[in-house]
Order: sequence, then C-alpha cells, then structure tokens
Amino acid sequence: MRTQLNRLAIALALALPVALPAAVWTTPAHAQAAQNLKSAQASYYKHLVDYAFVKQWVDIPAKKGVMLIDARPAGRKFNPGHIHGAINIPDDKFEQMKDQLPQDKNTLLIFYCEGPECVLSHNSAFKAEALGYTNVKVYTNGYPEWVARGEIGAVAGAYVKKLIDDQAKAVLVDARPKRTVDKEGTIPTAVHISDSDFDKNVDKLPADKSAELIFFCGGLDCVLSHNSAVKARKLGYTDVKTYSLGHPDWLKLYGTSTVAAAPAAAGVAPTAGVVIEPGKEKGSISTASFERILKENPGALLLIDIREPKEYAAGTIKGAVNIPMAELEKRIGTLPTGKPIVFICSTGARSGEGFDTAKLLRPELHAYFLDAKVSYSADGSWRIMP
Repeated sequence: MRTQLNRLAIALALALPVALPAAVWTTPAHAQAAQNLKSAQASYYKHLVDYAFVKQWVDIPAKKGVMLIDARPAGRKFNPGHIHGAINIPDDKFEQMKDQLPQDKNTLLIFYCEGPECVLSHNSAFKAEALGYTNVKVYTNGYPEWVARGEIGAVAGAYVKKLIDDQAKAVLVDARPKRTVDKEGTIPTAVHISDSDFDKNVDKLPADKSAELIFFCGGLDCVLSHNSAVKARKLGYTDVKTYSLGHPDWLKLYGTSTVAAAPAAAGVAPTAGVVIEPGKEKGSISTASFERILKENPGALLLIDIREPKEYAAGTIKGAVNIPMAELEKRIGTLPTGKPIVFICSTGARSGEGFDTAKLLRPELHAYFLDAKVSYSADGSWRIMP
C-alpha cells in the first residue's frame, strides 16, 4: 500500500504544472513521496523528454543517429526488462563502459532508468555531456512508464539463460521461418512458431494466459518476434516480452546445436537468358551472382522485398516490389513466369520462406532467394554484410 501511495503521489506531482499545496500531502507516505521526488528533482539533468519523444525513436529496424541507454543495474533491472534497442551502461560502471558510446559526439543520446525518483540516468547524462556529447536527453519516467503505456519490454540473453538453467516455466518462442530454424538450430527448450503461421499454431502456446512468453527471431532488425508478441497480447497473454537481440546473440554468448546446412548446389543455372549461380542453400542465388547481375543488368531480375511495408519504406533496392510475407499467398498469381524472381529481406530468413511458399504454390516460377544479411538505405543503395 505504501508503494502504491508513493507512486500515486509522484504521478500527481508530475502531472500538475504547479506545486501542490502542503495540505494535499495528508499522510506520512504522501509527505515522504513528495520529499523523495523533490530530492530527486534537485539532481535532474536539464534536458528532459517524455514518452512520445522516445517512442518516435524506437523502431524496427533501428533508426540511425540515436542511442538509447539504460542506466540501471544489469542483473536485477536491465536483463529482465528494458526498452527495445537499448544498450546497458549502468551508471556505476559508466567510466569502464563509456567506450560503448558512439564516436560521433552529435549523436542523440537518450538515458533512462527506473522512474522519477531514479537519478541514475541523470547522473550518466551529466557524465556524457562532460565527455563532449552535445545532444543528450533524459527520459525521466523511464522503463516503468514505458511498460505501463503498453509497450512490449525486451530481455537480455543472460536472463534467457537463467530461465533455462532454473527450469523456469517461461516459454521461449522462435518466430523465425522453419527453413532458418532447420539450418541454424534454435535456443534450447524453445518452441517454434513461425510468425507467418502464428494463427495456425496457437495451440502450442500455454493455456495459462499469465504465463511468461518470450519471443525471439534474427536480431534487432528482425520484426517477426515483435509481430508475434503483439499477436499473443491480442490473444490475452499478459506477460509477453521479446528477446530482441535474438538467436544471433544467443549464439555469440552461449552457442547452440545446429542443423547442418544443405550442401552447395552445383553448376550454373541459366534462366531466361540470365546466368544465375546458385548459392549454398537450395534455391538461393549466390551473392556474387546477385551483385553482378544488378550491376550489369538490373532489369533482368524481379526483386520481391518480402519485408513489412514499414521496413520497405525505410529503404530497399531500387526497383524492388514489396509483397509482405503475409500477403504472398494471395498475390502469388501476379508473379510472372518469364522472368527470374529473387526474394530479398534483411537476413535471408523471410526471403527463404518466400521462396519456399512460391515454389509450393507455383512450382513453375523461376524463383530464387538471397540468403544474406543486407543493409538498405532510403536512397536505394544497399550493402551485403559479412
């Protein structure tokens, strides 16, 4: 009860533009909350931002020119729940970890911690400013408000590992396509429910709607886990999070058993006058062949960007057509048979699923997929990453 009164008093103080009269603080708990808030405000950094400001910078894929920094301790706070895309630099470890800050001192830095009474984010903001950073902000209401607003929290790999080690009842859900899971393996104990087939596999979710669900996919730029988490929320699950760094982070931290990749395809396949060199995965086009064709004869391929419209709008290869995975089945009849089709995405996961769907529904199509990590820019430029 005391904690609830404290929170109510703080919320009232933040919501009102003027100080409340002393008579309002009618109980010792109210008075203590007011004093705690007053003490905290004396240590506030000068540039404060609200939920709406932070919300515009949190996206999938991540927006450029901003770094979100959680100043709370790792084990008890950041690991079990933080804002998607945030890095963890606990205030008491700022000096040891300041090399994680961006080299560009004009980058927007947004610090946050545990709410109005928490000064860790303010302390770190002052330290960042002292290092020469010129665009520093503090989200005063921090993570508690973020989740109170209905946003889905993210967890760290260490938290997932602890759940597995403790044999906790939490359910890990791999939202990646089957092709990717078969090739790369998954996190131990995880249930596989591809986001594109979510509605067909809800029976794999626990009957208890209060069970902790943690969705993951291919990393920060992969939207599948977030999409599935939103769907789970709509089904009534109340404790839903994402492991936003996903399977790549798990492999980096702990490793996992994997399924052997299919052997490399042999030979060179000519398709409608275009020489296409197969990649390692069955149905894929080699990155060298893809880059060569787009350089020498870009109109020879029909590129289908299988990502979400928001991702496509943020940047794609010039000339690519957007058919989100969720719409491919109903639009498969529009694809031509007389031209090589290459499905693209950001990691090779959804593009592979697009290829599988196309070959299943219309095997006569000359379809391929790009099995690579690709970075896209709004100007139509792109880069295949190692």
